[in-house]
Amino acid sequence: MSTLNKVNDLQVVNVSRRRFIQGLGLGSGALVLGLSLPGFSALASGQSMKDKAEHALNFFVAIDDNGKTSIVCHRAEMGQGIHTSIPQMIADEMEADWAQVFMVQGKADKRYGAQGTAGSTSIRNQYIQMRQIGASARQMLEQAAANVWNVPLTQVTAQNHEVKNLSNGKTLNFGELAKAASQLTPPEAEKLTLKSPEQFKYIGKEVKLFNMDDIIAGKAIYAQDIQLPDMLIASIARPPVVGGKVESFDASEALKVKGVVEVIQLKERNYPVNVQPLSGVAVLATNTWAAHEGKKKLNIKWQDGENAVHNTKAYQQELIDKVNSKGISVRQKGDVYQHQFDESLTVEATYSVPYINHTPMETPSATAIVTGSGDDTKCTIWAGTQNPQWAQSLVAGELGLPQEKLENVALNLTLMGGAFGRKSKSDFIIEAVELAQKVKRPVKVVWTREDDIQHGFYHSISANYLKAQVTPEKGADFWLQRVTYPPIGWLFNDKQDRPNDNDLSLGFGDLPFELNNLICETQTVTTHIRTGWVRSVACINNGFALGSFVDELAVKANVPTRQMWLNLLGEDRMVDVKAEGFNYSNYGMDYSTHPIDIKRMKSLINLISDKANVEEALPENQGWGISFLRSFGSYVAAATKVEVSNKQVKVLEMHTAIDCGVAVTPDRVRSQMEGAMIFGLSITLMGEITTKDGRVEQSNFHDAPVTRMHQSPPMHVHIVDSQEPPGGVGEPGVPPIIPSITNAIFHASGIRIRHLPVNKTLSV
Repeated sequence: MSTLNKVNDLQVVNVSRRRFIQGLGLGSGALVLGLSLPGFSALASGQSMKDKAEHALNFFVAIDDNGKTSIVCHRAEMGQGIHTSIPQMIADEMEADWAQVFMVQGKADKRYGAQGTAGSTSIRNQYIQMRQIGASARQMLEQAAANVWNVPLTQVTAQNHEVKNLSNGKTLNFGELAKAASQLTPPEAEKLTLKSPEQFKYIGKEVKLFNMDDIIAGKAIYAQDIQLPDMLIASIARPPVVGGKVESFDASEALKVKGVVEVIQLKERNYPVNVQPLSGVAVLATNTWAAHEGKKKLNIKWQDGENAVHNTKAYQQELIDKVNSKGISVRQKGDVYQHQFDESLTVEATYSVPYINHTPMETPSATAIVTGSGDDTKCTIWAGTQNPQWAQSLVAGELGLPQEKLENVALNLTLMGGAFGRKSKSDFIIEAVELAQKVKRPVKVVWTREDDIQHGFYHSISANYLKAQVTPEKGADFWLQRVTYPPIGWLFNDKQDRPNDNDLSLGFGDLPFELNNLICETQTVTTHIRTGWVRSVACINNGFALGSFVDELAVKANVPTRQMWLNLLGEDRMVDVKAEGFNYSNYGMDYSTHPIDIKRMKSLINLISDKANVEEALPENQGWGISFLRSFGSYVAAATKVEVSNKQVKVLEMHTAIDCGVAVTPDRVRSQMEGAMIFGLSITLMGEITTKDGRVEQSNFHDAPVTRMHQSPPMHVHIVDSQEPPGGVGEPGVPPIIPSITNAIFHASGIRIRHLPVNKTLSV
């Protein structure tokens, strides 16, 4: 059996879940079969309910008498296409007709197992599990048909939404079989068979995307679209310095704004703030304009606290100084420090990346209703969140509910107009819940763009240092690298003062090069601002540094950058970085299914170089840049062509190539790679958040710009046809984009950008 088709232990139990089915809009009369898979929680057993129009075959699938098949997507949709990919995997194994498949968004519920839509995990972690769910449903339908015809199970087969009798050619459609199938005992694990790749009908194929028609027509519902009777809109003034507090405030002018109903001071929170709110003062009004206008008229005196000393210019220099000094070793091979470097063959460079904001087009928003008191408190929420169960748990804590009362918190997931990691944090949801509980009315919190930019969770400001010597074989050895930045873990433990092993596994400690002498080090820092997961996380700065440094080594060795990558990677092999003492996390993946595969790396570097024709002859003011990084289980290479004229950069063409194993939904893979190019352009050319006296200086797109249409070149995506286990897609596209741009600038102009963004050096 192939790696992809290995069947995990599977247990299915009958359960009665009336409210669960009603919450999905599937009716109240079905028998629910809860699947207990690795990573999923078993459901308590129960009795079947009265027969009605729809029949649940398992916790994710229900079919009505007409054959309409409802498939639950338990992950959150933010443009990455998971609303299509989850049903696609289940429907394929079911042999369902795609035209009769309907997606239902699952609520926050621990019985789904992990629901966090982050870290590019949705498909790479649950590819087998989702297929098992479909295969289980298929086999139950086949068994129901075999019972009707009184033939062995081997004499029937499911095909395109019906089951065929192989003896006489008769068929029964799924609708005719649904009731009987729902009353069967589910198949045992050893009797469950998954399709082989050549049998796939939907996986890896182009299918119509769920939600697309509604999105195009403007009918799709996002968090800011929620409207409820008697609802108030809240706009919140938050402390301008992290850890700051309200000393006093005057709301008299705010209350004069027509539509403003009430002004409330939010309660103070512990410091550091976790992913809880920053406190502040809320203006509640009958409409959004009045709420925002009222906030502008608040007169607040802030107590800034200790982080008012934070100035990014000085702090960035502090980080640069630290990485230029000996640090704390996390991986070592051979002896770098005893080597006498030949300056004529040595490259030494320091790179830095500033704070970066997520800037999703839809700013954070959440709506909440709170009723009851004590352990009988109930809360209903509508929000676009990447971590519904985490949010549910935090809300329960906010309301004083014990964790066994989590079901008192109903969290409805809406579509998200972008997220990029920002909406994995639940501060905006807790704000809505606190206010709704206080005013005893539905409350929708709406963040402005200024709120989003000035009170977010930012990609860490960072510094990377690298040094290596070119070898006679046009490779490198005696490799020294260091990195330092404020760790995300500080949010949860203010004693954490440096990146941990998981952080350092993101494109730093997992360096795959064939070196005899290597040392990787980090340094301690003091944190002053909320950092958080931004799309690609530390792979942003580590990928920028590594991709830039390889290009600099190529220039020193006088070889094409492609050749330097190939030389450094060395022989085809699976790299074991743990053997050199580094506690490598491998993005939480099993190393046997997702090894560091040098052959795949080299193939992709050659692919991008050939597809983009990066070694073509160009005018003197034009240049190609390439780079590569393996991250989140996938292999991505990027190539960018730029023109530099009169100290102005124009990006002419961009390519990305991805080997993500099985590409379940190719359209969304292309879309995410295109989005990564735009995201990477924004970071590289203009992305920067700065602080002065602890306050974020930027406020909107005029001083925190993102890529505009005139800056967007023709883009090309190349997807490797592969049947390897799926890797991530949402995040891996970004890291190699950034150095591909700055390397291209060097080859077009001779100007080496080591400190982002580019617009500090050149016009963009």
